[in-house]
Amino acid sequence: MPRRRQAVELPFVGTLDRAQGQLGRQLTVVLRAAIRAGELKPGDALPSTRHLASSLGISRGLVTDAFEQLIAEGFLEAQAGSGTRVSTTLSSVAPTAGETAPRRVKGKPTLPPRAAAFAEVARQFSPLPSVPFAVSVPVGPTAPDDTWRRVGNRTRGLRAAAPSGYDDPQGVAVLRAAIADYVRKSRSVHCSPAQVIITAGTQQGLYLACQVLLEPTDRVWVEEPAYRGITGILEAMGARERMVRVPVDEAGMDVDAGVRMADDARAAFVTPSHQYPLGMPLSMARRTALVAWARRHDAWIVEDDYDSELRYVGHPFPSLQGLAPDRVIYLGTFSKILFPSLRLGYVIVPEHLVASFCGARSLMDRHPPSADQHALAAFIAEGHLDRHIRRVRLVYADRRAYLIDIIARLIPPEHAWVQPGDQGMHLVLWLADTVRDETVAARALEQGVSVRAVSPMYADHGRPGLILGLGGYSNEQMERAVKTLAAIVAEQAGGKAARRRAH
Repeated sequence: MPRRRQAVELPFVGTLDRAQGQLGRQLTVVLRAAIRAGELKPGDALPSTRHLASSLGISRGLVTDAFEQLIAEGFLEAQAGSGTRVSTTLSSVAPTAGETAPRRVKGKPTLPPRAAAFAEVARQFSPLPSVPFAVSVPVGPTAPDDTWRRVGNRTRGLRAAAPSGYDDPQGVAVLRAAIADYVRKSRSVHCSPAQVIITAGTQQGLYLACQVLLEPTDRVWVEEPAYRGITGILEAMGARERMVRVPVDEAGMDVDAGVRMADDARAAFVTPSHQYPLGMPLSMARRTALVAWARRHDAWIVEDDYDSELRYVGHPFPSLQGLAPDRVIYLGTFSKILFPSLRLGYVIVPEHLVASFCGARSLMDRHPPSADQHALAAFIAEGHLDRHIRRVRLVYADRRAYLIDIIARLIPPEHAWVQPGDQGMHLVLWLADTVRDETVAARALEQGVSVRAVSPMYADHGRPGLILGLGGYSNEQMERAVKTLAAIVAEQAGGKAARRRAH
């Protein structure tokens, strides 16, 4: 099929002043200035003289005269069959005397503080290249197999090719039912499909929880260190000073410390199955204490059930939601266990909060896209998700063991050591105090290795460390990446001994 000629729009020609007259000359000046200013690029196609004359309400002859003048000056070129274009050989030239390019405002406009905060979040959340050790990159054996494509094609074939109209902000019923059944069996979550709200992932669930549950003066508990996604939301809401960073130890969030620091907090944001980023689960004693605190103070617990599917030793703890369905907002996602671009997660809330969360969801993006919801519902209901998780768990366990081994072989313990843990999609590699983790991460990225720094996840840039995702990377890829990290860390350490033991 022949390629159709695409002419650019020329909004700037609307500035022609009919009262001034000489419209043909004005058109020549405006087009010349637009080319000089870069608003028209070399090779851009212009509308036909007939079309442009009609849109401007002037004679075709005036447009033809303007085009011919600019062709003579070398700004435009005309070829039989392809119309008139900006010259592809045009070089940058200065405006002629008496002619100026469109006026540009000097300097940058002043931005509100929240704009700067959002810009910093954008920098920290920029996606890393899909190379070791980017987290949640489904490559090789961890990628969904051909079953996902077949299920998707089948479910889409059962529906209109171009569905119209708005959908339910809560999500399609068949997926909510599949999720309710899945979390009941796998995570001991107590809920009905009517309590499930489909989201674009955990991040949107956290945002909804903050919008619905918190008033401007409320204090909240957040883990120390914490997932940057929740601290970024609270900072953007102006709640930086009301975030109470509750320390984490080997048993998870220290609830007693939280009570001492802010007994009157309105909500606690926790990752009890696999603390992010350090990896330990919240102990049963701490879970019981957290639920007791929430009941005593009419407070909420927001449970991000991060990496709960990937435990390599023993059985995972059941969900915190199962202990207190009336007090816990439960967040889950399929973005990590399947693939991040899927952008499907869920929030499970007490029945009396469903309408509030749906209302907040409506204001954000109306409702989630529907097609992949039907595909995911069938994928879960037919048992494919369970099989995929079992396969991925074996792959990650193997990659984890190999990664720990090559780190021990290639990086001296006085430079770096692995945080103990037995689950999840990543490892934390602690660094000696003399090493700046953000510098290491930046240098590693330049050399084709993707890692994230741990220190920004603390309130005041705490311990230096790196997050290493497991993924489906080959042994050869991981060994090359660890050698690169070892060289960068050794250079940063400067030969100074800084041995520590992680607890």
